[in-house]
Amino acid sequence: MTETAQEKAPISVFLVDDHALFRAGVRTELDSITDEVRVVGEAGSVAEAVAGIARTKPQVVLLDVHMPDGGGAEVLRRARTELPDVVFLALSVSDAAEDVIAVIRAGARGYVTKTISSKELVRAIARVSDGDAVFSPRLAGFVLDAFADRPGSAPISDPELDLLTPRERDVLRLLARGYAYKEIASELFISVKTVETHVSSVLRKTQLSNRYELSRWASDRRLV
Repeated sequence: MTETAQEKAPISVFLVDDHALFRAGVRTELDSITDEVRVVGEAGSVAEAVAGIARTKPQVVLLDVHMPDGGGAEVLRRARTELPDVVFLALSVSDAAEDVIAVIRAGARGYVTKTISSKELVRAIARVSDGDAVFSPRLAGFVLDAFADRPGSAPISDPELDLLTPRERDVLRLLARGYAYKEIASELFISVKTVETHVSSVLRKTQLSNRYELSRWASDRRLV
């Protein structure tokens, strides 16, 4: 049989995201629009992800950046040691420079945001599987800046920023974009009370006194 006559096997994909509804949505979308990819498993935590990836040995892992028991970078550190041929593509709501850089430094082949369309996601999966690096348009600059080490590049390490937890960064980012507490709670699937707690913690850690100062602080660090 000639090469052109052979049917190309679908790309096996493993989903990692702490929101079950999101995983179900991605699986349904991928299954309904293409035969190019096949979802072979999913996980909602770092531990489940590492075990599931080892068991299913997918070609591509779609990886969320922030999860309650760790994040995408931790999954990468633990899984790539045993399975260096597995390709990781970050798929996250976050478009913050430090999140992009951290997961790429940990070994991800690309980073796209959850605003991506289903067809674009399929193309991104195929491209990273073929060895390409894939980024949502505005994110590529963060990586180029960081790895080129040019003046004005996105900070890789910031002692003040490092004091904040991933969830506090999420809250701060949305707060700086003008979201109300109720909108932040809805976006992050947490309660308004929890949002207030995170904001108080960020104010304490940064030693700032109000929302305006927090917004400027976040903008200076390219969180917005």
